[in-house]
Amino acid sequence: MSLFEDTYRTIEDRGEGIFRDKGSKFIAYAYPFKDEDQLKEIIGELKVLHPKARHHCWAYRMSPDRTVYRLNDDGEPSGTAGRPILNVLLSQDVTNIIVVVVRYFGGTLLGVPGLINAYKTATQEVLAGLNIVEKTVNDIYKIEFDYLAMNDVMRVVKEENITVSKQVFDNRCYMEVEVRKMQVNSVIARFDKIDNCTLCYLRTI
Repeated sequence: MSLFEDTYRTIEDRGEGIFRDKGSKFIAYAYPFKDEDQLKEIIGELKVLHPKARHHCWAYRMSPDRTVYRLNDDGEPSGTAGRPILNVLLSQDVTNIIVVVVRYFGGTLLGVPGLINAYKTATQEVLAGLNIVEKTVNDIYKIEFDYLAMNDVMRVVKEENITVSKQVFDNRCYMEVEVRKMQVNSVIARFDKIDNCTLCYLRTI
């Protein structure tokens, strides 16, 4: 992601695609994916759904800057399953996504080129059936302020079109907000002008 790029491509819904070759069946499942803790649950769910499948191969990409990824061949020859899945995610420039391809062996060996093509095509099939959306890269900030500053804070939130994800209003108030990367400097400058208002960066989504 370049310094001035603040959008990324991803999916919002699950999807399923299928590819067959010489009796083998490759069923691809795509899921929105933002947390590695989801991995065990997704693989477990598919193993229950397909207990007789020979392989459950997968790859994922995460984070708005697309730097986090992992892949797994699950017993297929090295480089023939997880890497082709990942390469499709790279070529279509999608992130915060996992694709798991479940293989039922049909009795005929496909060879390395055949496997690479099968896992690639199954992944292309599932993505072709999904709506790929563009989202903005947002920084999450924690804001703490006195109750008396409420009107000033909410004015900035409204005028800058900031999304509030958490809020607690008391004598000392607390909010978590999402600020689009491109707006960060101007938004921070406005909050800094409000008395007894402090901002703290939490993470980027």
